[in-house]
Amino acid sequence: MAREKDADRGVRGKSAQPGTEDKGPTRAVVIVPVLTRQPRSDDEKNRPRLTRSADARRDEAVGLARAINLDPIHTAVVTVNDPRPATLLGSGKVAEFAEIVKEGHAELVIVDHPLTPVQQRNLEKELNAKVLDRTGLILEIFGERARTKEGTLQVELAHLNYQKGRLVRSWTHLERQRGGAGFLGGPGETQIESDRRQLQEKIIKLKHELETVRRTRDLHRAKRKKVPFPVVAIVGYTNAGKSTLFNRLTGADVLAEDMLFATLDPTLRRVRLPHGTPIILSDTVGFISDLPTHLIAAFRATLEEVVEADLVIHLRDISDPDTAAQAEDVERILADLGVDAGDTKRVIEVWNKIDQLDEGNRTRLLADGPDGNKAPPIAISAITGEGIDALKAIIETRMSGELQSLTVTIEPAQFGLVDWLYRNGDVVSRADNDDGSVTISLQATQSAREEIESRLLRKNNG
Repeated sequence: MAREKDADRGVRGKSAQPGTEDKGPTRAVVIVPVLTRQPRSDDEKNRPRLTRSADARRDEAVGLARAINLDPIHTAVVTVNDPRPATLLGSGKVAEFAEIVKEGHAELVIVDHPLTPVQQRNLEKELNAKVLDRTGLILEIFGERARTKEGTLQVELAHLNYQKGRLVRSWTHLERQRGGAGFLGGPGETQIESDRRQLQEKIIKLKHELETVRRTRDLHRAKRKKVPFPVVAIVGYTNAGKSTLFNRLTGADVLAEDMLFATLDPTLRRVRLPHGTPIILSDTVGFISDLPTHLIAAFRATLEEVVEADLVIHLRDISDPDTAAQAEDVERILADLGVDAGDTKRVIEVWNKIDQLDEGNRTRLLADGPDGNKAPPIAISAITGEGIDALKAIIETRMSGELQSLTVTIEPAQFGLVDWLYRNGDVVSRADNDDGSVTISLQATQSAREEIESRLLRKNNG
C-alpha cells in the first residue's frame, strides 16, 4: 500500500507535498491506441458503435490530461492490430516510447485505453515511468474537481474499487505474515490479501457514509415533492456547455470553462419560466465515452437527480465533428440509468454552440440534422443567448401544457388576483368596467389556467 500511495503522488500537475518547491506541470506522454477491430454495441441488433476519428480521440485525451494541469510533451496515435496481453502494444512500440520518455524526461505516460493490472505494471517497468490508463486519468480529474463531501466520497469509493483490482506483488520479501504465536501458528495471509482486506474495509465504510448521504438527498427530494416543482435535468457529453446553459437559464455563476469536466458536483436552482411556471433546474456531471462502470455506480446517488427528473435536456455540442458518437455515448449511459433517450415526452434533444458554425453548415444542420435526420425542436447558443427563449417556451409547454386563451372578470373584492395574473400569464388586454370590476384577456398555460379557475372559485365561495 505504501508504495502505491507514493506512486500516486505527483500525478497531478503540481506537487502535492507541502514544503516542496513547485516544479511546474508534470511532463506526460499521451498514447492513443486505436484497435482495428470495431467495438460492438450491446443492443439487440448488435450494430457497430459509432467510431471517432483518430484526431478527435487524440484531442480528447490531450484535453483530459490538461484538465489536471499536465504538460503533454508528446502525443501519438498507435494502430493496434493484435493487442498484446502483456503490454497491449507491440514490443517495438514499447521500446520506441521508452526512448521518448527518457529523452523528454517524462514522469507520466497516459494510455487512452483500459489497461489490465498486468499490462499497467509491465508498461511501467518497460517505460520506467508511471502509467495511467483512461479510467485512472478520469479518476484523477474527478478527484481534483470534487468539492462537496458527497463528491469526495464518491470519487474515493470509485478509486478504491479501481485500485482493488490492481494490487500487484511488490513485496517479494514479505511472502506471508505468520499467524498465531511462536512456531504453532500456521502461514497467515499474504501481503496482497492483507492489502485487499484493508481496501475492502474502507470500501464498506465509504458505502455506509454514502448511504447516509443518499438518505439525506432522498429527504431533500421528498421535501421538494411536497412543493410540487417539476425537476429539469441537463445532461450531455462533457464540455457540451451544460454549465453555461445552466448559468444562462438561472443567472447563477457555476464554473463554466472550455475544459473537460470543469464541474463535477451537481447544482440545483429554482427557476421561474416566462409564464410563471416554477421549476428546479439541475446541472449534472458531464458524460464521456467509456465511462467506467464502477464510476457510474459510485455516482449513482448524484445521477439519481437525472433518474427522478420530470424532464431531461440532452445537450449536444453540434459544432463538434463527433457529435453523433458523443450523443450515442450519452444515450448509452442514460439507458444504464433507466432513462430512455428515445422518449420524446421526457427527453428534449437540444443543439448547442450553433454560433460556432459557418452559415452554410448552420443552414444544412438546422434543416437536415447532423446525420440527415430530422432536426430537433430547438437549436441554441448558450453563450450568445440565441434560441434560449424558444427553449424556455418548450420546457414550459412540457411542464404546464400549451398556452390557452381565456378572459376573466375580477371583482373589486378579488383585486389581489390581478398581480398574480400579470406574473403568471401574458395579458393581452385589460378593460376597467363601470362597476369597478376588471376584465382581463390573457394567455396562460394549462396548469396556470386551472390555478386561476381554482383561485376565482375559492374567492366566490368565500
